[in-house]
Amino acid sequence: MSAINVTQVQVLDNPQFFGNPLQFEIQYECLQNLENDLEWKLTYVGSAESDKHDQVLDTVLVGPVGVGSYKFVFQADPPDVSKIPSSDILGVTVLLLTCSYNDTEFIRVGYYVNNEYADEELRENPPEAVKMDRVVRNILAEKPRVTRFPCEFDTPTIPTAASMEEDDENREPAAGVGAGGFGGGGGMAPGFTDGGNGGMMASKMGGGEYGQQQQQQGQQQG
Repeated sequence: MSAINVTQVQVLDNPQFFGNPLQFEIQYECLQNLENDLEWKLTYVGSAESDKHDQVLDTVLVGPVGVGSYKFVFQADPPDVSKIPSSDILGVTVLLLTCSYNDTEFIRVGYYVNNEYADEELRENPPEAVKMDRVVRNILAEKPRVTRFPCEFDTPTIPTAASMEEDDENREPAAGVGAGGFGGGGGMAPGFTDGGNGGMMASKMGGGEYGQQQQQQGQQQG
């Protein structure tokens, strides 16, 4: 079992103009005391054609973390448009929210993002040079693709049989976990088109095993 259980990620201030900061409210549980920091990172995929256009928007270290429940807002500046190919500024791309411990990534939350003009006239007749002050960023917050990876956290004290039974009796399910909990199929919503690059974008987002597990558990419980 992972020492960190992310129970909810909420996208704030969305949709919003491209130049505004990105904000995510993150809630998680820590199931054992950790000696080192958690590293949260937000990455913007600038192009589905090459990783060289990916931008790490911000990184924040949290910790050391003790047993308990936590909530914080991760805010990052928007990507540098000058580092994005002009042909990829508008349309669908991907945001990756990841968390690592001791340089090992253990969870990845991927979101599809659609960038388009706020004005219908500009959408129908786009100018040759992109007018960034009129571009709106819409994050598909309802369908994140959540993937967990193996991670060796600090080795906990080996529990006795009695303590394990007591923990099972006292443990309650975390909010947001279980049937319909955090994570989903990670598909695209109506109005989102990937321009034929959906496969490459999906590979960056991860396999979505965690979200699929949550769905399967919900179906079994129902």
